[in-house]
Amino acid sequence: MAEIPALDSDAALWSVAAAERRERPLLLLLHGYGADERDLFGLTAYLPPAYVVASVRAPLTPPFPAPGYSWYPIEGLDGRDPVHVTDAASLVLDWLDVAAPDAVVGLLGFSQGAAVALQALRLRPDRFAFAVNLSGYVTPGSLPDDAALAERRPPVFWGRGTRDDVIPPFLVEHTISWLPEHVELSGRVYPGLTHSVSENELDDVRVFLEKQLEQLG
Repeated sequence: MAEIPALDSDAALWSVAAAERRERPLLLLLHGYGADERDLFGLTAYLPPAYVVASVRAPLTPPFPAPGYSWYPIEGLDGRDPVHVTDAASLVLDWLDVAAPDAVVGLLGFSQGAAVALQALRLRPDRFAFAVNLSGYVTPGSLPDDAALAERRPPVFWGRGTRDDVIPPFLVEHTISWLPEHVELSGRVYPGLTHSVSENELDDVRVFLEKQLEQLG
């Protein structure tokens, strides 16, 4: 596979102008497969207004006829290469180093974006205050800073539905065992929810984000 291109800074959406971002925590949104930066940005109205919200576009175009963009290629539901997830997470870190080098940052990702968010957290445990994993998973395999992450134990919210048939069961099982060993885990399994986000889940996410604001002081 060719090298994944850098994120397009011009495609990022921000909730406030640059002059209003100083000394405010940043919540970075990472969309799912086949979506774009506008997808999760629609949630901004439901999130605590103290955050600056930024939503970035994934760098790859899925094969026709899939719409939108993707963070890494998927060849069948079981074809998620950990190397590609790591490469995508590294691009997110590169983008942050330029766009918000001094900001306190939290991550919120859906599906593919959630997998990338958790991988970025593993690559740089010191860079992120927390993460929200919506219908995503932890990528199998070890990374050099996993021990440092387990020592730091940042807060992570994980929400998923009982009827989500997109994420393979072995990845769900891996995430169930891996997250409690490395982070301060909270979250909920939503009865009847498919591979999507519900109003109840958004309410829980908002409570989690408000709690993180309190912790940040």
